Amino acid sequence: MKKFLLGTVTALALVGATLSATAETTLRVTLQLPLKHHLGQNMLDFKKEVESKSGGDLKIEIFPSAQLYKDKEVPQAVSSGAVEMGIASLARFAGTAPAVDIFYVPFMFDSPSKVKAATAPGSAIRKGLDGAILKTGARILWWQAFGSAIVLSKNPAIKLPADMKGKKVRVFGKTLGDTVNALGGAPTLMSGSKQFLAYQRGTVDAGMTGITAVKSRKLYEVMDNLTLTRHADIEFVVVINDKVWEDLSDKNKAIISAAALRVEKELRDKMSAIEASALEDVSSKMKVIDLTREERAEWKAATKPVVDAFIKRSGDIGAAMVKAAGELK
Repeated sequence: MKKFLLGTVTALALVGATLSATAETTLRVTLQLPLKHHLGQNMLDFKKEVESKSGGDLKIEIFPSAQLYKDKEVPQAVSSGAVEMGIASLARFAGTAPAVDIFYVPFMFDSPSKVKAATAPGSAIRKGLDGAILKTGARILWWQAFGSAIVLSKNPAIKLPADMKGKKVRVFGKTLGDTVNALGGAPTLMSGSKQFLAYQRGTVDAGMTGITAVKSRKLYEVMDNLTLTRHADIEFVVVINDKVWEDLSDKNKAIISAAALRVEKELRDKMSAIEASALEDVSSKMKVIDLTREERAEWKAATKPVVDAFIKRSGDIGAAMVKAAGELK
């Protein structure tokens, strides 16, 4: 009888352990940047809140520095269910949702207030893009502010549009490639994680990236100049496989949504300070070139044809995005 009771207790313990393990849902997240980057810190903040509020029902497992997938692979990996969640540049969804490139049309959002209005949850631009990406099988949980696009170069520095002529330039999206073409350069589409070696080896002469990436990826070690063109707004998105999302309980969906909304707002609100700090840090390691109002006007004029190319590629939804962007204050 004693053996029977012990056996029963052991069996019940095993069943309990099995049920506990079954109840826990692990969501793996692929991130191309290191955890110390502000996108990584933003995800860690999200992880902490979700795991705490779910009481252990949800576990967030982060794989930084492109350990699982490079940024160009993230949309397919998430939509196919190969990984539950991922973080990628908005531009990486342009293959299936061309209108996302509205943020990379040069000088479309030429002030912080316009960026904030365009990226606000519920804005016309945001609704349209979130819906377009959902059709691919990946649901956007929140947007991550990355900062302004700038141009890196070795000597001689790139300051005016004419300086781009004949240069091989790293880009991270089709519309940025159109920008380089409009300036007489040759665009090379390349993942962020490959930049350092490309610059070091001279595979490309120049590159477009964000200020914070220059610091986190130590690009100042292989490039001489940083030109503050601020010609585009770089946005990243955190996506989850839509089937995985639908399988979550309403309680866990609410926990994730609340955490996502909070960390998105907090990052957006402090983005200017993050960017200023990164710029101050790299300015001691490389030459930083700001543009005068007249020089910026030259860049705007030289890249104006990119708008028409964007509308042609993205169709009616792209035209609607350009119209909506033009109405922002």
